[in-house]
Amino acid sequence: MPKVADFILQRLSEWGVKRVYGYPGDGINGFLGAYDRAEGNPEFIQTRHEEMAAFMACAHAKFTGEVGCCTATSGPGAVHLLNGLYDAKLDHQPVVAIVGQQKRLCLGSHYQQEIHLDRLFADVSEFCEMVVHPGQARHVVDRAFKTALSTRGVATVIVPEDIQEEEAQPSPPKAHGSVFSSVGWSQPRVLPNEDELRRAASVLNEGSKVAILVGQGAAKAQSEVIEVAELLGAGVAKALLGREVLPDDLPFVTGPIGLLGTKASDNMIQECDTLLMIGSSFPYAEWLPDEGQARGVEIDIDGRMIGIRYPMEAHLIGDSKETLHALIPHLRRKEDRSWREKIEKDVREWNDVCERRADQHFGNTINPQAVASELSPLLPDGAIVTADSGSGTNWWARHLKLRDGMRASLSGTLATMGPGVPYAIAARFAYPDRPVIAFVGDGAFQMNGMNEMITVKRYLDRLAGSPPFIFCIFNNQDLNQVTWEQRAMAGDPKYPGSQYIPDVPYARYAELLGLKGIYCDQPKKVGKAWEEALASDRPVVLEFKVDQEIAPIPPHIMLEQGKKAAKAAVHDPEKVGIAARGMRQKLTEFAERLPGRGNEE
Repeated sequence: MPKVADFILQRLSEWGVKRVYGYPGDGINGFLGAYDRAEGNPEFIQTRHEEMAAFMACAHAKFTGEVGCCTATSGPGAVHLLNGLYDAKLDHQPVVAIVGQQKRLCLGSHYQQEIHLDRLFADVSEFCEMVVHPGQARHVVDRAFKTALSTRGVATVIVPEDIQEEEAQPSPPKAHGSVFSSVGWSQPRVLPNEDELRRAASVLNEGSKVAILVGQGAAKAQSEVIEVAELLGAGVAKALLGREVLPDDLPFVTGPIGLLGTKASDNMIQECDTLLMIGSSFPYAEWLPDEGQARGVEIDIDGRMIGIRYPMEAHLIGDSKETLHALIPHLRRKEDRSWREKIEKDVREWNDVCERRADQHFGNTINPQAVASELSPLLPDGAIVTADSGSGTNWWARHLKLRDGMRASLSGTLATMGPGVPYAIAARFAYPDRPVIAFVGDGAFQMNGMNEMITVKRYLDRLAGSPPFIFCIFNNQDLNQVTWEQRAMAGDPKYPGSQYIPDVPYARYAELLGLKGIYCDQPKKVGKAWEEALASDRPVVLEFKVDQEIAPIPPHIMLEQGKKAAKAAVHDPEKVGIAARGMRQKLTEFAERLPGRGNEE
């Protein structure tokens, strides 16, 4: 007779789970035997660390729309899952975690690796339940999946060791207290009422300078967003999680918004008289219109999140695609296209600025902007690009232009270090026929990304081959984003004691593992390095030695931040290089071409 562990894995398979990311431990020994008996349905994917397993489950959900699944042993393994699960929670992704627990007999005795897992996972989970009877497993697993899908969140199933090994009860006895659940869930249609649609249309029709901001909630509404933008003569800015909603080659797409955003997005938001937010919880008020400047309309499927970022006159609670489809017949095409023309002009000018900034080199070090800029035209069709948290995210956001059909994601709301590499690995498992490229800083790579190269080695027979699979590492020996935040937000100079990190030969490390390593430290060879990596039939660690003194200049500099940065510069160990680079980078906004642009200081 099958055991409870076998039954749970079978139930996961019935819910469509193909692989479960995790790391073994005696708290899930019953499941490990069951995976062996399941013969790959579902498959256990062994990561180097449980946190990476949770990141991979989150990425699977992001890139496929399916429930991601991860597993960990009791005690410390369970604790390790949390950061990745919070990434899923905060970015609204359906993930189910299967966690081991000590035997029921010893619970409450302060036993080895005994942790109150229901308390531990209470905040991160929309549903958290421990299976204490074999007949309970069926409805607990079913409800976990239904909850994860319905709430777009995390559900946790805790299974004690002894329960894993007990005889399964696929159909519990028909008695008082028994529950008979089923596999199945369907996406509901969620639409606002007609009165609110008409109110929204009135606001949008009356506006003469409409700005649209989209997030990941608009991902399935591409054609509707384009049609609305055309009708309203609007431009479209994108939160980082909404990068893939619209391709960047549309002339009215202004690109990212916020500290990592574009001048074109900033101009549009600062000058608009009407704001339409679609599927985004973008939180930074300093990058939104001043209160009272613009009238607002928002579309969000979660009524808890609507109208809490900017005061709105119309609150459209519904699915973005369905809501826009219902809204479009109420909209009138704006005949005056001067606002749209200005937006498109700003986009062209910003693209020129980015190109000029990427072309600047100081001495013989590589400008990190050039790493993204030179990849952009080389990106293969259908590429999936991931990013970690750090200064490299700026260049990924600003200089990498996505075309139609490309995918992109990162840790948006949690903004944690570490997910760039596991996101890419999960994307490759889900889509082995698509190019996958990760942008990772050396800090995040040292933190946990290097270990996951061993996971790539572990599954090299499946992850290698064409199309390309590349981990791009920005080696600047600095925790660079935090360094710039110290200067601009705290008014402190760089503190090498916390910011310096050792120089590690990442490309050579890759070669030791049987992967391909490419090292580039010359500005003129950046393009060739990318071409070599894109032509490889082995996973590649592509290491660029980049300039740490090039600032991620925001679209506009806040007065207070400017004062603090100036104060910090007085005593900064890199003040000379920062001043020279910062001045020339900023001047690109005001000059068509800077004389003497090249490799000189």
